[in-house]
Amino acid sequence: MAVLELRPPGLYCPAGDFYIDPWRAVDRAVLTHAHADHARRGHQRYLAQRGALGVLRTRLGEVAIEGVDYGKQVRIGDANVSLHPAGHVLGSSQVRVEVRGEIWAVTGDYKLGADPTCVPFEPVRAHTLITESTFGLPVYRWLHNTQLFAQIDEWWRANAESGRPSVIHAYAFGKAQRILASVNASIGPIVCHGAVEALNRCYREAGVSLPATHLVSDIIDRRELQRALVVAPPSAQGSAWMRRFAGYSDAFASGWMQLRGARRRRGVDRGFVLSDHADWPGLNRAIEASGAQCVYATHGYAASMARYLCERGLDGRTFDTHEFDAQYGGDQDETAGSAPAVTEAVAAAEDAPAAPEAPEAPEAPERSGLVP
Repeated sequence: MAVLELRPPGLYCPAGDFYIDPWRAVDRAVLTHAHADHARRGHQRYLAQRGALGVLRTRLGEVAIEGVDYGKQVRIGDANVSLHPAGHVLGSSQVRVEVRGEIWAVTGDYKLGADPTCVPFEPVRAHTLITESTFGLPVYRWLHNTQLFAQIDEWWRANAESGRPSVIHAYAFGKAQRILASVNASIGPIVCHGAVEALNRCYREAGVSLPATHLVSDIIDRRELQRALVVAPPSAQGSAWMRRFAGYSDAFASGWMQLRGARRRRGVDRGFVLSDHADWPGLNRAIEASGAQCVYATHGYAASMARYLCERGLDGRTFDTHEFDAQYGGDQDETAGSAPAVTEAVAAAEDAPAAPEAPEAPEAPERSGLVP
């Protein structure tokens, strides 16, 4: 039984008459998170995890949106729906849909690595899993956070000692806050672009601890900028705003920095391999932990991921998301449209560990306000 199917507006649940992260306007939308390529204006009613509401309202305005806690089942039509931590950004969720005993899970964007700014990923047991595969090739393997942020701190400290501002370009929602929460704030002042600072407020209001940050207009003594870490979105590159940081060293934080040539294409001094998406081992661990025998890969290297899963004895498939990728690739996140061609040899895939025990059954559902 197909609990979910792909229709022109996006991923649809016939039993509940709702869509998950639809890319065309629909009546009912269940959102995995608030990145602009997943959460769009124009839907009549929205459902999302409660922690995402602040960012969603900041980005979408006053829309009809219902917030639910992780793990709480709601009834939408004839479907039981619950949201579970994805570990991607604040309020990010996987969507579990159960119809007459058949369980499908949609990961949305996710990562398994530690992140102090959001609830850690939790595996969802399902018969069928729909997983993103943005970095679905063996070449993509992330450093441990300790090593990665030691590199960033070392770069910042060396620049500060030389009297050079350190400008790191990172997506304004999610990655910027992860950087802020993980660097050594004693090295110098931290300055944020206005687009980043607006989302910092949402994180603080949600109870996430971030160090003190400043707008550049708040800095009275311009000599302080010589020791500053400046966190700015990629769109700030080459802008008039950047002229305020004389002699700066710049860096770009992205999973694409894993590939040779990516830093050169970005035109920055340094590239830090930092992603809020699962790497190759993480994708395989999450798939194994779901217990799903049928796995759809979407976005990024979906075809390669599906072939690999078939070689492992699973029913690996893909959804045709070309319309989504063409419209929204690169939109505020490391989406599939940004994926470069891989020319270097890729390492062999790591064997995934055994799946954990299935979680306890969720409590009885309550009916969602999405249902009229």
